[in-house]
Amino acid sequence: MLKFNFEEKSDSHYNILCLGAHCDDIEIGCGGTILKLIEKYQNLVFYWVVFSSNSQREKEAYESAKQFLKGTQIKNIAIANFRDGFLPFMAIEVKELFESLKQEFQPDLILTHYRNDLHQDHRLISDLTWNTFRNHLILEYEIPKYDGDLGIPNFFVHLDPIICQHKAHLILSSFQSQIEKQWFTEETFLSILRIRGIESNAPEKYAEAFYCRKIVF
Repeated sequence: MLKFNFEEKSDSHYNILCLGAHCDDIEIGCGGTILKLIEKYQNLVFYWVVFSSNSQREKEAYESAKQFLKGTQIKNIAIANFRDGFLPFMAIEVKELFESLKQEFQPDLILTHYRNDLHQDHRLISDLTWNTFRNHLILEYEIPKYDGDLGIPNFFVHLDPIICQHKAHLILSSFQSQIEKQWFTEETFLSILRIRGIESNAPEKYAEAFYCRKIVF
């Protein structure tokens, strides 16, 4: 297991690209890590991209992103309106958006979907991330869901309970359109953090987990 230290404060300038197929994916998959990065590092630049939405979900996603990125000086939030569940059938247009991102932003860290996620939209975003950004640190986040596709992650970010509670609160308060779904609960969001905390021996019990396939020192 590689242990990556987010604790030491740094004045370095870091560009972070967050990619999500759907309007709450980034928050669910890596919201705690984003909050921790913002807490520990002073000069972060975020480019936050969501690929599918509708009018209601777009408003929710934009407000949620603003809440998660509160305190950062430079951020760009982009919400596209590709059809949910149909991203593979719009791959040319999605690929063109990736090509635009490559020209606009040079990330130091990319947070994207897990390659073996069983949701077709998630897999496409992961595949195009690797296809487009070939010389970057990429961490693939996970999303618990009906498909039961959680794997064995190899990269863990330890989180304190305050950040975990804040993450869950922001998700639940931001995405009111999802509140009737049986899985969309605080218990869901905290349970996966607790399991990953057990696996990584987190001192404060909680962690977000990622899949990191290539690390170059």
